[in-house]
Amino acid sequence: MRLVSVAFNEMLDNLQTATLELENWSQQLEYKVQKKSEELGQVQNELINIERIASLGKLSLSVAHEINNPLSGILIYTKLIHKQLSNQNLDQDKINNMLKNLKLIESETKRCGDIVKGLLDFSRKGQDGFEQKHVDEILRDTFDLLEHTMKIKEIHFISDLSAKKDLISCSPNQIKQTCLAIIVNATEAVGENGEITLRTVNPDETQIRIEITDNGVGIAEEDIPHIFEPFFSTKTKTSGIGLGLSIVHGIIQSHNGKVEVKSKRGTGTTISIILPLIQK
Repeated sequence: MRLVSVAFNEMLDNLQTATLELENWSQQLEYKVQKKSEELGQVQNELINIERIASLGKLSLSVAHEINNPLSGILIYTKLIHKQLSNQNLDQDKINNMLKNLKLIESETKRCGDIVKGLLDFSRKGQDGFEQKHVDEILRDTFDLLEHTMKIKEIHFISDLSAKKDLISCSPNQIKQTCLAIIVNATEAVGENGEITLRTVNPDETQIRIEITDNGVGIAEEDIPHIFEPFFSTKTKTSGIGLGLSIVHGIIQSHNGKVEVKSKRGTGTTISIILPLIQK
């Protein structure tokens, strides 16, 4: 009986020791969990800051990339006017041509400001500020802006605005911006005897299709699904950062439209923008 009592007391002592050890281990575990939670919280805050910095960097690159196109146009036409003014024999036709070029410079300077405003407001994804506009009117301005550049680069630039219906609700500057981005990419794709065609057609009574076709190097089939992804670029010998087409895709989506790409290596590319018409 005494042996049983001793054994029982030893068992109670062991249980008490084990309980104390469990309590101590539980407190240590709780402390470690708390410390890890604090560390995870700090990491999460750091990740949020990194994400904010990355987003700001992408926006800065977007602004720089999109502003580069109108600034290039401003530079070209400024040089052209400077050359024309160097000529002492100015007739009325030359003066009228300079006035036209000055108007283009004014328009493109304003577009720089519009691009910055549009990119900063891009997250709103709304259609505030949209207006009724004829697509062919926007594209004629785009064609006039690039015509001189195409001559310098010896690219055959063709305009075929055949759509019978072209009234849409849009931001005219953004539609112009998308077309310029696509055409600039096309100029980098074509080589000797380069040709770029700007065309409009009506696939049906409810839509207008803007087609920009080039006879350049084309896009590899495996790259086509990725060309509208931010920072994806097929350019290996140019300084393109792969933002232009990503912005094009976002703008056209905000206009309830879509973008289609047909391309084949060595034969050229057609990028189509399909937009809904205003129904009357």
